[in-house]
Amino acid sequence: MKKIILMAALFMSSLIFHQQANAQVRVNLGINIGSQPDWGPVGYDRANYYYMPDIDTYYDVPTHQFVYLQGNRWIHATSLPSRYRNYDLYRSYKVVVNEPNPWNNAANYRNRYANYRGHHDQQIIRDSRDAKYRNHWHGNGHVMQRGPGYPKDNNRRGHGRGY
Repeated sequence: MKKIILMAALFMSSLIFHQQANAQVRVNLGINIGSQPDWGPVGYDRANYYYMPDIDTYYDVPTHQFVYLQGNRWIHATSLPSRYRNYDLYRSYKVVVNEPNPWNNAANYRNRYANYRGHHDQQIIRDSRDAKYRNHWHGNGHVMQRGPGYPKDNNRRGHGRGY
């Protein structure tokens, strides 16, 4: 009888552990705050791409690559081309897009977000005091460890460096 009770207890505890592990996986699948760059917009737990209407360019958050049109081809690169050397990622408006390969539907995004060109009023992760951004990807391949005072980075330009 003791063996049956012991076996039942082990079985029940393994089921509970398995359910807790599955719940944890489900919660974490949709969140990628840690991989969003310092210059990304606040308010999004998940962002696969940013669309930047000022330069008609996308940023692939998971791969940390810019996607821009050169001639008639979409180029994937870790930095912006030289023609955007004065483009300030920290001040520009970004639209979060969670559709796969949004550049394949570029005309739609150009039309839909044309009114956001020149907007500079979007709060970015670097300037947020929200606790969920305390540890996030800093753009140089490292996770930024932010203390209670949330020190700011002096590097404000993002051209040519991928951050």
